[in-house]
Amino acid sequence: MASESGKSPDLTGFKALSFDCYGTLIDWERGFSAPLHAITSQLPPTHPYRKQEENEDRPVLALQRFAELVAERERAQPGLLYNELLVECASALASELGVTTLSDGAAEPFGNAPGTWDAFPDSVAGLQRLARAGQGRYKLCILSNVDNRNIAATLGRALDGCRFDAVCTAQDAGSYKPDLRNFEYLLRKLREEFGVEKDEVLHVAHSVSIDHVPAKQLGLRSVWISRGAQDGGRDDIHGNEAEEYKGQAAYEWRFDTIEQLADEVERQFAAKNVK
Repeated sequence: MASESGKSPDLTGFKALSFDCYGTLIDWERGFSAPLHAITSQLPPTHPYRKQEENEDRPVLALQRFAELVAERERAQPGLLYNELLVECASALASELGVTTLSDGAAEPFGNAPGTWDAFPDSVAGLQRLARAGQGRYKLCILSNVDNRNIAATLGRALDGCRFDAVCTAQDAGSYKPDLRNFEYLLRKLREEFGVEKDEVLHVAHSVSIDHVPAKQLGLRSVWISRGAQDGGRDDIHGNEAEEYKGQAAYEWRFDTIEQLADEVERQFAAKNVK
């Protein structure tokens, strides 16, 4: 759908589109499933994590707990690099579950995992179309909670061929979303480097709590990429965030994919005779 109200607010007036990366453009759930299996495979067959993973062919319960550990450490240690934080969380989860054979070496793949993950099938084509939309009107930016090493690997692999004019990471900002400092860092960069003001920026993201809640707090307009949440998709991991944070987020548009966003952007520019 184009918006929560059923209408299509104007998307053509913005000068910059900022994107969350992992979970919005990159399939973090599928990416983490393999490393997490190194932990869950060592649990007894009767353990709830093992039984759930075998029934659904993905470690939903383990992913949920791992995401909780990550969020806790992001709040407690905002200056810790994301790749190091992931290794700590993997070790903590293993210890919590009584998996004693997960050595530091076995935990290490967690730290560099994000740079190896695949994009959602719609991401690259959608981003390329948005880069061309309105005769190249938009500056495209990334605002991500990862470290510079992982984001560089992603840009060189999964998002190769996509144009980004600015990339802002938690390592650059010194904190993790939903901290407002990350968004303020992005907005300052866009203003200083491109002359783009806050009301000319549109934030595009999946996570309601991590992206859309702070966006509302700053008065930053946003688009929710729901990734099929209404059909029991991504919300299996994060819970029903749209309902849980209702009233705290104010995204004005909702699409399931980046390509659906690109469809609407192109439609609106075409209606104005701008290709």
